[in-house]
Amino acid sequence: VQLQASGGGLVQAGGSLRLSCAVSGRTVSGYHMGWFRQAPGKEREFVATISWGSSTYYADSVKGRFTISRANAKNTVYLQMDSLKPEDTAVYYCAADDRLGYGNSWSTRVDYWGKGTQVTVSS
Repeated sequence: VQLQASGGGLVQAGGSLRLSCAVSGRTVSGYHMGWFRQAPGKEREFVATISWGSSTYYADSVKGRFTISRANAKNTVYLQMDSLKPEDTAVYYCAADDRLGYGNSWSTRVDYWGKGTQVTVSS
């Protein structure tokens, strides 16, 4: 399974970005999908998960601002990020696993990772 994240960039505080994670090698419907992020000098942290059945889980820091979704027909998962803050600046990684997880500890059990995409939010 290969994951390719895209959509990062530079945006002003209060702005929006939509990240995409294209899955190849297997159908995305067979996996629980997630997003993590890592800021310079910090540990990788959980952002959001979407299950096979499209149940969603979010970190408290992004709840109400970010929305994870999946388009199985396009083999793609999205992360819509609104009301961005400078503290959202990080490299964002998509993840796939056949076991549902969420929270920072899930990162130790994820089977597949994509290369990151940089998100920079200016104040």
